[in-house]
Amino acid sequence: MAIAPALVAACLLTGCGGQDGGASGSGSQTESGAGAAEDGDQLAKILEAGKIIIGTEGTYSPNSYHDENGDLVGFDVEVGRKVAEKLGVEVEFFEAEWDSLFSSMDAGRIDTVINEVEYSDERALKYDFSNPYTYIRGALMVKGDNEEIKSFEDLDGKKAAQNLTSSWGRMAEEYGAELVGVDAVAQTVDLLLTGRADATLNVETAFSDYLKKNPDADVKVVAWTEEVSSSLIPVKKGNEDLLKAINEAIDELRESGELAELSEKYFGMDVTSED
Repeated sequence: MAIAPALVAACLLTGCGGQDGGASGSGSQTESGAGAAEDGDQLAKILEAGKIIIGTEGTYSPNSYHDENGDLVGFDVEVGRKVAEKLGVEVEFFEAEWDSLFSSMDAGRIDTVINEVEYSDERALKYDFSNPYTYIRGALMVKGDNEEIKSFEDLDGKKAAQNLTSSWGRMAEEYGAELVGVDAVAQTVDLLLTGRADATLNVETAFSDYLKKNPDADVKVVAWTEEVSSSLIPVKKGNEDLLKAINEAIDELRESGELAELSEKYFGMDVTSED
């Protein structure tokens, strides 16, 4: 991927070498592109610092979570590492609850969010988005013995366990559901099993991952969306160079087959192509 010569020079002067820092959860405000993105030259600042700070949840398997050794892993985590590698910089992960990730980007604490971010008209007022790197359907899960809910339309008047600011939460509300706030898939299943919620909406990959790890869980998926949702990488508006560099990185990862390999590793299926 070609980066403008002046930016490469700035990178070389500060010694960025394309190594993966892999630090997670520090939340520290070291020199990076995050601190002053509004001048529209965030890529130059990232290259000068030799590091990109990426916001992620760290509690959302299989996209962003901690393994048995406590290491931050997941599909989106590895996508972030590979994008940083393509940019020629190290990566630092800033872990926070979903609700605060975008406010952290607004405040300049992080450069971007890589955590299954979807497009919305509201977000588009403040951010530009990369090309898609996944294409995934939504799914509706209920308790195993639930025979009342068989479609999204059946959510009317029911309780749905959802992240309160997620697009799936908004979708559940549009179908007439009352939301019960959660932060992780395991919490939603617990609410279903104890009867504190009737259903939950999420991407099919999140449910597939949970059922793979908990094959005896008394839950079932009863419906899927016809529409396909995509994961995108947001940047603050006015940073065309950074957006272009991220898009080039995604294109290279797709063409090399690395995206598909990561998808198979974490989801057991290739969700990185429209086909």
